[in-house]
Amino acid sequence: MDIKLELSLDNVESLELFSEILKKDINGILNEALEEYFANQQKKLLEKNMKNDNALTNLDYDEFWDGVDIDD
Repeated sequence: MDIKLELSLDNVESLELFSEILKKDINGILNEALEEYFANQQKKLLEKNMKNDNALTNLDYDEFWDGVDIDD
């Protein structure tokens, strides 16, 4: 897999600065940031799916039973 990354000058400068301050490798910072990004996106997708699932079943009692005849 060939990935070409293009970072803004501000991001490159921030990476260099935080690498020095935190005494962390730039690759480590990028991997940590990506892991956090992916975790947040997965959480958002799960929340969205839950909302969509709830929207499908978000009927109140009367709406749910409207038109249903139960004969004994």
